[in-house]
Amino acid sequence: MRLNFQASPARIARLDAEPGFQRLAESKKKDPKQRAAEEAEGREEQERIRALLAGLPATLHKRCETFLEELTAAADETNAKRPVAIVKAILSALSERDETAEICKDEKGHPEPDPELRDTESVPLDAAADPADEDGVLDSVRAFFEREVAPHVPDAWINVAVRDHRDKLVGKVGYEISFTRYFYKYTPPRPLDEIEADIRVLEKEILEMLRDVTGGTQT
Repeated sequence: MRLNFQASPARIARLDAEPGFQRLAESKKKDPKQRAAEEAEGREEQERIRALLAGLPATLHKRCETFLEELTAAADETNAKRPVAIVKAILSALSERDETAEICKDEKGHPEPDPELRDTESVPLDAAADPADEDGVLDSVRAFFEREVAPHVPDAWINVAVRDHRDKLVGKVGYEISFTRYFYKYTPPRPLDEIEADIRVLEKEILEMLRDVTGGTQT
């Protein structure tokens, strides 16, 4: 995931579309008065967040950590609350994809994946490999990855969290059946004389329709 961050008016306005931000002004209270009071308090909190972001410099950050440091410092000065859901909503609204930006990392320093760049590959397993051997299966996947993927997408990695629900091993094991190879039946084309005869019949039909439309004679 490569993102840049900026507290510009246009991006701050996008905060209103974030579900986490919208939920601040929502209430599940059954009592109308309590619900109205909670919703009013939520709208006030929304305004405080907007004011906090509007007070940030309109600097374009290409490193997530530096933007978070700036946001944290401003929040500390105003004693603003920073629930995880709200921080995520702010980061989502104020960010844009940028290939020149630094890779975003999680709390443990691991690169964050970009969901829009996820892809799947059909990896042929070694026929001699034991499907129950996790190391053997993973080695086969890694070999395919290094040969077919890594040279073209250097930032990619294998998501080992994707596991087959039956054997619990990396990847989903299955079979690929080529319907064309096993079920297709070749039908030789008709002789050219027959095709030409059909074309002449169609030409006559078209001329007849044109004659009916124009009320004249077509030659």
